[in-house]
Amino acid sequence: MHSCQSSVSGLPLNDAIRRGIEDGVLDRQPMFDRITPDGVEWSGEGRRVDADVILWATGFRPAIDHLAPLKLREAGGGIRVEGTRAIADPRIHLVGYGPSASTIGANRAGRAAVRDIRRLLTEEPLAAA
Repeated sequence: MHSCQSSVSGLPLNDAIRRGIEDGVLDRQPMFDRITPDGVEWSGEGRRVDADVILWATGFRPAIDHLAPLKLREAGGGIRVEGTRAIADPRIHLVGYGPSASTIGANRAGRAAVRDIRRLLTEEPLAAA
């Protein structure tokens, strides 16, 4: 599995991140241009990386405009969630958004999201109708 960290994340370089970089688990990359069904792509380079999961850490800022093409927002402008999962698309989990928008809430919600995502990744694909 390939992991990458965006170079514009604004996250401080701590010991865990340093170890990940040294061990080759984290590979700092420029921000990608496009999310595809299989991962991410960079336009100018024609490069792509396959990804099962994209973790978008915004630091508790509601920086979710990049999700607009998914049409997750309700008529009032918010995104309806059940736990951390967006009702409109079960692949999308918003940890630290809405009811989990605190450090303690996000820690608990993050663990629940991981369980849900693991279940989603191991489910059999739905048969075509």
